[in-house]
Amino acid sequence: MTAPARRGRPGYDLESLLQVAVKLFNERGYDGTSMEDLSRKLGITKSAIYHHVPSKEELLRLSVDRALDGLFEIAAETAELEGRAIDRLEHLVRGSVLVLADRLPFVTLLLRVRGNTKVERAALARRREFDLVVTDLVKLAEAEGDVRPDVDPAVAARLLFGTVNSLIEWYRPRRGSSATELADAVCKMAFDGLRA
Repeated sequence: MTAPARRGRPGYDLESLLQVAVKLFNERGYDGTSMEDLSRKLGITKSAIYHHVPSKEELLRLSVDRALDGLFEIAAETAELEGRAIDRLEHLVRGSVLVLADRLPFVTLLLRVRGNTKVERAALARRREFDLVVTDLVKLAEAEGDVRPDVDPAVAARLLFGTVNSLIEWYRPRRGSSATELADAVCKMAFDGLRA
């Protein structure tokens, strides 16, 4: 005996729902995307979406947290490393590029939030917390004599992560190139100019 064929579109789990939501948020903007837009794109009812999340804002929170959690995992890993601050800073930058490459749509969305909602303000606060981790590492590397003393640590941190963040504008994974090669290129460009 065979089971009857399933009718209609296949169901969505939370992960696939997030993938589609973040794509729409990036294309149309968070404010420009409605739950109706999302349900049409998925081919399911809004109530089917609400089975997974209570609101559009929750989809945004889960999406930006995906990016932030990856960055903070690398920051925690970096904090556990021993050795010179400049090497730990390079590890943090390299790991952040890998997170960006792996979670590109989520990082893109994170970098586009402007603080219009409670979720966006919380995401911006976490980004500032991450920026402080970077700045502190730059300061420590300078104190150890490994970073040029003529570069303000806060400026150096912003420039480093401005470079990393700019990747969302042009980086597209393609055959024959790897995220590791991209991370190597970013680190070579950044640290050759930063090291004392």
